[in-house]
Parts: sequence; C-alpha cells; structure tokens
Amino acid sequence: MASLQVGLSFPCGPRTSIYRFRNRPVRCTNERRALFSRIAPVYDNLNDLLSLGQHRIWKRMAVSWTGAKIGDNVLDLCCGSGDLAFLLSEKVGSSGKVTGVDFSKEQLLIASSRQQLSPKECYQNIEWLEGDATDLPFSDCNFDAITMGYGLRNVIDKLKAMQEMCRILKPGAKASVLDFNKSTQPFVASFQEWMIDNVVVPVASAYGLAKEYEYLKSSIREFLTGKELEELALEAGFSTAKHYEISGGLMGNLVATR
Repeated sequence: MASLQVGLSFPCGPRTSIYRFRNRPVRCTNERRALFSRIAPVYDNLNDLLSLGQHRIWKRMAVSWTGAKIGDNVLDLCCGSGDLAFLLSEKVGSSGKVTGVDFSKEQLLIASSRQQLSPKECYQNIEWLEGDATDLPFSDCNFDAITMGYGLRNVIDKLKAMQEMCRILKPGAKASVLDFNKSTQPFVASFQEWMIDNVVVPVASAYGLAKEYEYLKSSIREFLTGKELEELALEAGFSTAKHYEISGGLMGNLVATR
C-alpha cells in the first residue's frame, strides 16, 4: 500500500527570499507553499491546456535521460501531482522503488489519489513524502536516479538543492532536471514572455488563477541559463553536466552525472 508522509520541513529555507511575485517579495515558505496549494486542483488540466499536451513528451524525455531501469531505487524531487514519479515507476517496475518529495501537501494528496485510482500494479511502489529539497532525509549514495520537474527554478538555494541531489545519488547515477529554459536568444526569450502574457495568464484566468501564474515570467528571468546550470551542477559536485534545449528553446533539461 502506498503511503503519504507529512510533517517534514519545506524547501525554501528562510522566510524572506529574493523570489518575486506580483512585484513584491514572496515570503518563504508560507506564501509559496500556499501558491502551489491553490493551483493544485487544476494543475494537471492547465499543464495539458497550456502545453497542448507536449509536457508529457518533455517529461518522458527527462525520465529517459536518467537511465532508470528495472529494480532501481529512484527519487522524484518537487514531484507535484506525480507525473514524473509515475513515469519512473513504469521504468523501475514493481521490484523497484520510487519516492516522490514535494513541499505542498495538497499536491501530494492529489498524487496519492491518482495512484490509488490507477490499476497499474507498479504504481504501488511509490511513496509520497512532504519534505525539503535543500535538506533531504536520505542517506548518502542512496538513489540510482533523480528527476526534478519544474522545481529547481522555485528553490531559493539552488546550489544547496543540487548538492543534496549529488549527495544522495550513487556514483555514476544521473539527475535529470526539467524546467523552463532561460534562453540567451532574444527572439526565444521574447516569444516565451509573449506566450506567458497572452496565452498562459489568460487561460489561467479562466480558472481564477491569473495572479498565481503571473509569477512565471519573473521566475524565468531570475532563473539560470543552460550554461549557468551546467556550472552550478559541477560546483555542487557532479562529475559531468549537460543542458539540452528542447521545444525550440522554450524548455530545457539538465542532465548531471555524479
């Protein structure tokens, strides 16, 4: 039987951060956790609408880059409603184990509900844990692979999060980090912002969540470029790191090997 564990700490560290929302600082952890909790009930539907289903392809790519295989012990960090965790579960099978960690209890409850409603036996190997991306409760060299989908951009101490991933990975294992790409190409960056202003926010407004999705533009501006992400991974202790631009440069995936 799957389980949901709660009561650990949360991934934003100090209460005041440099992260911005609605042109003012977002206070961690309470405001950011509240933001993701508010969007939790419609998160999956919005992902499908806003990406025209393409996010499912990007997530499969992210999982494939980990090299996860049957019997592996794997982690999905900042797991949200569980998309990557379910894909990992299919890779490692019933003999493997998947742990999904997120700071939003509401997202985890949705992930757990999806798990219980699925007929796939392998999904029962997933455990959900409410926890801190910068202070993970796992021993060193514990996991065969890690995924992180649309999470690193929202972590304040990105270096610490990468160091934690490196610490708990086995030697030679990979972390695959999928997120919006901060493009160095002016046209791509401009198109990305146009899409947020003219597609993402208007669609979100139909769900009463326009303000919640306005943060995307500033969070991408404050994020790291692909090259900077590679440098961050190496600084965190990974032996190699490669960032891949996908979907015309709108998205990116960092693959780092311990």
